[in-house]
Amino acid sequence: MHPRLLPGTRALRTFEAAGRHLNFTRAAEEVGLTPAAVSHQIKEIEEQLGVVLFTRTSRSIRLTPAGAVWFEATADALDTLRRAAGRARRMARGAATLRVSTSARFATNWLLPRLPQFRAANPGLELGFDISDALRDFDADDIDVAIRFGTGKYPGTRAQRLFDTVIVPVCSPRLLASGPPLATPRDLFQHTLCYVDWKTDGMVWPNWPMWMAAAGIEGFNDSRCIGFADSSDVVRAVTESGMVGLADLDMIGADLAQGRLVRLFDIGVPMAAGYAYHLVYPEGSAQDPRILAFQDWLLGQASRT
Repeated sequence: MHPRLLPGTRALRTFEAAGRHLNFTRAAEEVGLTPAAVSHQIKEIEEQLGVVLFTRTSRSIRLTPAGAVWFEATADALDTLRRAAGRARRMARGAATLRVSTSARFATNWLLPRLPQFRAANPGLELGFDISDALRDFDADDIDVAIRFGTGKYPGTRAQRLFDTVIVPVCSPRLLASGPPLATPRDLFQHTLCYVDWKTDGMVWPNWPMWMAAAGIEGFNDSRCIGFADSSDVVRAVTESGMVGLADLDMIGADLAQGRLVRLFDIGVPMAAGYAYHLVYPEGSAQDPRILAFQDWLLGQASRT
């Protein structure tokens, strides 16, 4: 999701992107222009200032000393304007709306199906959403709270752990009814297995060797397993391609309840210690009644998960 545009700042944003990337093509992709248009805008700025901002060769560009001074000032000015715009939007929407940033997966599979209960419990408070996996700046992006998966350690914020994550094997009802048998964990060897292939800071998202070890099967060869970048891809592969996948149990509640997925075996692998879903908000907002109401409701829902 692109950040909201600030009025009257296109030329400055173009220059800042070019100075940050030191590449007109990448800057053009970011601001939605052609490389030629980026070059033209920068030439206009140079003419207006009466200074050269970039030295150009056939293969690269770099900031001149004067360009470095202008770049630093431009970046600071844009950041100040973004934060002011965020505060202005927050003032304009008042206290009746709480802006929540969350991933599409969490919103679709956990939060949005529960919104009717939230509205019934909090009739005077509306939720607005920023659907993104990116880290957000609470001031600049006009965000009150965020729901994020991680350690919950973010400077200047408070984080409330919501619930732990357990990874379980699932398949489609069609595969269970007509495919090779799935009576024991070793029967999985006859199936195509998929999982989320994700690592961060030494933490590995639970994979098939880890699940097999939990099932008492050591030395499992995962060379034929298929890794996906996101759990939604795993669920799609399970439902559409007849694979058996490892999925986040809390994120597939609706799929299980409506019969799109079937959980296999009573064995799950917990996420690495310290990693969980957290509600995150600025330290200075700890007594905001809207956030406290949302937090209490979330914790109540999480306790029933």
